[in-house]
Amino acid sequence: MDKSDVSLERMRSFVRVAERGNLSAVAREFGIGQSTITRHLRELEEAVGVPLLSRTTRRVTMTDEGARYYANCVQILRLLEQAGDEARGTRGASAGMIRISCTAAFGVLHVSHMVFAFQDRYPDIGIDLSLTDERIDLVREGVDIALRLGPLTDSSMKLRSLGQSRRLMVASPDYLAARGTPSVAQDLIGHDGIRMSNIAGSATLSLQGPNGEHHLVPIAGRFRVDHGLAAREAMVAGRGIAPTHRWLVDDLLAAGRLKVILPDYSPPPVPLSMLIVPERTGIARVRLLVDFLAERIAGIPGIEQTGR
Repeated sequence: MDKSDVSLERMRSFVRVAERGNLSAVAREFGIGQSTITRHLRELEEAVGVPLLSRTTRRVTMTDEGARYYANCVQILRLLEQAGDEARGTRGASAGMIRISCTAAFGVLHVSHMVFAFQDRYPDIGIDLSLTDERIDLVREGVDIALRLGPLTDSSMKLRSLGQSRRLMVASPDYLAARGTPSVAQDLIGHDGIRMSNIAGSATLSLQGPNGEHHLVPIAGRFRVDHGLAAREAMVAGRGIAPTHRWLVDDLLAAGRLKVILPDYSPPPVPLSMLIVPERTGIARVRLLVDFLAERIAGIPGIEQTGR
């Protein structure tokens, strides 16, 4: 083989294997056999003339030469996609695939409906929506955009702040009828609480009082869960009192299935952010979705813009 055998197909296979470290995962992503991915890598290495990947029984990693080649390949593929967008003009923005990662409950209740509306406007854009509460590696998983609640530590991504998610205290009418309604923060002691097991420090509730004072209240209870939608069901079922995001329960409050308690005491709000893989910011369809989501998310109950 010679350098003319360095095809874009082989280059794409190499880039995704380098990012994911797993041939079978890339084969599933591309919808082709693993043997085809293996062949692409072998042919590319033969064409380039140096080993690009080091394979073990558990993982595939890049060689030093592979790491340098990978950086150039990413740039080439990004420029190729941008060139296609520009050549097609405005219509070019409305075709292709976008991969989104989002916290599960927020994605089910809100983002999925925004995606439907976006695809109604741009029917040729495909969306791969991954719902997980885990902090994933966006590049490795092939994600373009991630919506995340909470503090961020990944400084390599382009960040767009979407505001603060306001939280409040709620319980079901049946629970309050049986156990009484707290009137001050310390009244929570002895009540059943619904706790999120995947959030550190959930055994202690932090509340800001009516005069700006801070209260730390231990919260007990028989039910712990690691998914927002299950916590929502537990609230309605009267399993206890819970601090929750407004967007998670706004419809239940409107229907009277939950009630706000301690309205003068509030848990601290949680930042909501959009992360964008830097190499994808120049892709027109990604920019369209970023702006679309930012506009729609601003209208969700309980999402308050910073500075308001």
